[in-house]
Amino acid sequence: MCSHCSCGQPTRTVQLRHNLLATNDAAAERNRERFAAAGLLVLNVLSAPGSGKTALLEQLARQWRPAPVGVIVGDLATDNDAIRLRAAGARAVQIQTGDLCHLEAAMVGRAFDQLEPQGMELLLIENVGNLVCPTAFDLGEQLRLVLLSVTEGEDKPLKYPALFKSADVVVINKVDIAEAVGFDHAAAHANLAGVAPQAPIFEVSARSGVGLDALMHWLSHQRQ
Repeated sequence: MCSHCSCGQPTRTVQLRHNLLATNDAAAERNRERFAAAGLLVLNVLSAPGSGKTALLEQLARQWRPAPVGVIVGDLATDNDAIRLRAAGARAVQIQTGDLCHLEAAMVGRAFDQLEPQGMELLLIENVGNLVCPTAFDLGEQLRLVLLSVTEGEDKPLKYPALFKSADVVVINKVDIAEAVGFDHAAAHANLAGVAPQAPIFEVSARSGVGLDALMHWLSHQRQ
């Protein structure tokens, strides 16, 4: 459809019907096939910055026994998280995304090339801290774990419904300080039930270890 702009020059409106995520989706499917061939349970871990993703993954790396845990870490800059996770016993590869606010499947595939999957059962993908951009990008994972910190407030699922609707499991972290920050557990669970009724909810403290046994048991069941 053609029209004219204010300068008198003709303009054309083009309708784009091509799936802009098709390239990513194809790479995600290749990742999924590789992960399945390696016998891995793969989680895409998403949250806001500062919610405690790395601390949670450190705990999972220490407690998932006897097999080593693989972690692919996404950050705009630095390899600090990968260093922390290696110290916790994980096989970790860092992706530095620069200005990109999410991981893409091709990045994950290249990072997986650097991991030694032999003997591993669990692969954790720590996405860039963001509640919007990563939602639309399939990385080839089997499960999406969305982390919510008590310091973020009970209404995060209502403010960012797309992310929570995509969750297979929700973990509420930092429950050891919930009372100090006035976190309303009942309101948080009600909001999650309204937005993400499909997702089981686990309350944990990645710092103290509270609640991690139940989460580990659930993950072991998913692996089996």
